[in-house]
Amino acid sequence: QVQLVESGGGLVQAGGSLRLSCAASGRTFSGYAMGWFRQAPGKEREFVAALRWKIGSTSYADSVKGRFTISRDDAKNTVYLQMNYLKPEDTAIYYCAAAVFYSTATLTNADWYAYWGQGTQVTVSS
Repeated sequence: QVQLVESGGGLVQAGGSLRLSCAASGRTFSGYAMGWFRQAPGKEREFVAALRWKIGSTSYADSVKGRFTISRDDAKNTVYLQMNYLKPEDTAIYYCAAAVFYSTATLTNADWYAYWGQGTQVTVSS
């Protein structure tokens, strides 16, 4: 059974950094796409970043491009989201997700991700 467990959230001042981790278990993820999404209070869930595990290619939302970096550690079966220069508008619950079937066009679409973690809260104070 696929399990995704996020960690690393917390409270940080604007301009600071956090690194989120997503520990994946239950199967081999080399053929999967892994994504980070976030949901702020009163808003819809939105795409943040994605990574094709096998080839390592990445995609980012325009709002985080240049500040966030998604990466993976094959040995630990873990995906990371390094977040730098955080802004108050980055405040949200951040979710890790895994997609079995995907294309370049669907990486930003939450509906294509079959597995989700429980989320981790990130709060950025001004």
